[in-house]
Amino acid sequence: MVPINTPHKNLHLLEALSAGNSSTRLQAALAAGTDADPGLVETLVARCAVEPDFFVRDMLTWALTRLPAELTVPRLVAELRSGRAQARSQALHTLSKIGDGRVWPEITRSLLRDADDEVARSSWRAAVVLVPEVGKPALAEELAAQLGRGDRNVKLSLSRALVALGDGIEPVLRNALVSIDPVVRAHARATERLLRDPEAAFDPAVDEAKRVAALGPERAAEVAGADR
Repeated sequence: MVPINTPHKNLHLLEALSAGNSSTRLQAALAAGTDADPGLVETLVARCAVEPDFFVRDMLTWALTRLPAELTVPRLVAELRSGRAQARSQALHTLSKIGDGRVWPEITRSLLRDADDEVARSSWRAAVVLVPEVGKPALAEELAAQLGRGDRNVKLSLSRALVALGDGIEPVLRNALVSIDPVVRAHARATERLLRDPEAAFDPAVDEAKRVAALGPERAAEVAGADR
């Protein structure tokens, strides 16, 4: 439904943003950002929650960053409480691009630990952009508490978020390196390697974690020894 207060000149954009063809939707999002009409805020945010195409979603985010933050930020913050995972994830992504530090209190523990991996990954990325200096130690602890979570992509996202916090993560990594969970230890080692060398390979440590999880620590050690 077209909002009754939408300027008539943008009715065609509203229709195109929900067209069946992704190229049409992409062009509409581009036009919305170029036009930068504040009357489109509600429509752009709502579309982010349901848009299936990654590239269109990214263009929607760009369009929102072109609009006044005093209009977009409150609407995006409201999306963080949505029951739709994509709405939360895309709102977090867009807020990280806007970069308004006043949003930091809205990056809650429940978002950082969201059961949906994409929401959690978006919250980690937003958090390291928005966190004030004084909040970095607590954020590092919160992120490190999730070491060992998820598949390769999730683990890599978490490691990169931690590394983005800088050398201050070293105390939490030291704690994780002596965890009783071998998967956590392996993930901590991979993160430590990235901290020392951002170009370092991540996969060997992830493979180690998978092997430990599948075989158990003793059998995994035997296999690793046989491979040398």
